[in-house]
Amino acid sequence: MSIEKQNFETQAIRTQTEKTQFLEHSTPMYLTSGFVFEDSEEMRASFAEEKDRNLYSRFSNPNTTEFVDKICKLEGAEDGYAFATGMAAVFSTFAALLNAGDHIVSARSVFGSTHALFTKYFPKWNIETSYFQVDDIAKAESLIKSNTKIIYAESPTNPGVDVLDLEALGKIAKKHNVLLVIDNCFATPYLQNPIKFGADLVIHSATKLIDGQGRVLGGVTVGKKELIREVYLFSRNTGPALSPFNAWILSKSLETLAVRVDRHCENALKLAEYLEAHPKVNWVKYPFLKSHPQYEVAKKQMKSGGNIVAFEVQGGVTGGRTFFDSIKMCSLSANLGDTRTIVTHPASTTHSKLAIEDKLAVGITNGMVRCSVGLEHIDDVIADIEHALDKI
Repeated sequence: MSIEKQNFETQAIRTQTEKTQFLEHSTPMYLTSGFVFEDSEEMRASFAEEKDRNLYSRFSNPNTTEFVDKICKLEGAEDGYAFATGMAAVFSTFAALLNAGDHIVSARSVFGSTHALFTKYFPKWNIETSYFQVDDIAKAESLIKSNTKIIYAESPTNPGVDVLDLEALGKIAKKHNVLLVIDNCFATPYLQNPIKFGADLVIHSATKLIDGQGRVLGGVTVGKKELIREVYLFSRNTGPALSPFNAWILSKSLETLAVRVDRHCENALKLAEYLEAHPKVNWVKYPFLKSHPQYEVAKKQMKSGGNIVAFEVQGGVTGGRTFFDSIKMCSLSANLGDTRTIVTHPASTTHSKLAIEDKLAVGITNGMVRCSVGLEHIDDVIADIEHALDKI
C-alpha cells in the first residue's frame, strides 16, 4: 500500500513533526514562546515569509503544526489553524472572512454561544444572519441574498443531534458561489468529512471528543488554503492561538480517537435503544436510531452515530430536576466527549441564555437531557440512568 493511501488510524498516529537530534520516538513538547535566528538576514527573511520556519508561538509552533497537520489529513483539508478554544475558532473564522454589510445564512440549531455571536455581537458590525430550520434545506437557498458570504451549520447539532444534508448544502453553496462552513465537533473527522460533501471550511471544538478526557481546551479550523490564509492573518494579529502544551495533548489524543469513538458509538446506540423503550421517556434522538428524522441522511454521510443521545423525560421541569438529582454515577457537567458519561440540562445550562421561543424552535424543552455517553461499561451507564428515571 502506498504511504499516501494510509488509513485514518495510521495517519492519526504516524503524522509527526521532524525528529530532533535526539531521535525521539514521541514528539516532545516545545514549551517556548519564541524561536531564535542565526543572523539578521535569516530573521528578516523569516518575517518576510521568504523562509518557512517558526517565528513565535502565537503564529506557529512544532506542536500546533503537528496537531493541525493531523486534522488536515484526517479531514482531507489543504491547511488549518489551531485555536485556544472551539469558540475562538468559530469567532475568528467568521471575523477573518466577513466584512461590514455581509450576510450569513445559518441553520437555526447552533450552539448557544454561536447564536449569541450571530444575534448580539455581529450586528454591531452590520453583519446580519438569517436562519433556516434543520429540516428545511430548501429554505436555506431562498434566504441567500447578494451580500450573503457564508452558509453555516452544525451536523449533528448541539444539543438536539439533528443531522443536516451536507451534500445538499454543498450544492447550494456552490450554485450561489458562497462559502460553506461546517462545525464537525460532534462527528469528529473519524465519523464524517464535510469537505467531501462540499464544505469549504470545517471547524472543531477539540475540547470535546478529540481530547476525549476532559483535560484541555482547543479548537481548529481547516479547509481551503486561501481561506485559511485569511484566518491565519487575522489570528496572528488578534492572538487566539492554541498553546503548545494543549496542542501536544490533542495531537497525542488523536492517536486513540478511532478506538475511543468506536466504543462511544457502540455505547450510545445501546443507551438510545434502551431509552426508546422506557415508559418515562417521551422521545429519543440519536442519528443511528431508525426513528431519527434524518436517519437516512446520517447513514449516508456518517460512519456511526456519535456519542450524544438527546431525550426528554416526563414531568417537565419537575421531572427533569428529579432525574438530575437522582443521578449517582454519571457526571452533571456542561462538557461532552469525555471518557466519563455526562448528563446535561441544556435549558438551564449550555443554552440557558436563549429566549423560551428560541429554545423551543430548536427542540430544547424543560425535560430535555443531553447525554454524552462515555467509555464505562454500558450496563453501568444504563443502570444509573434507569435508577434516575425510576425516581420520576
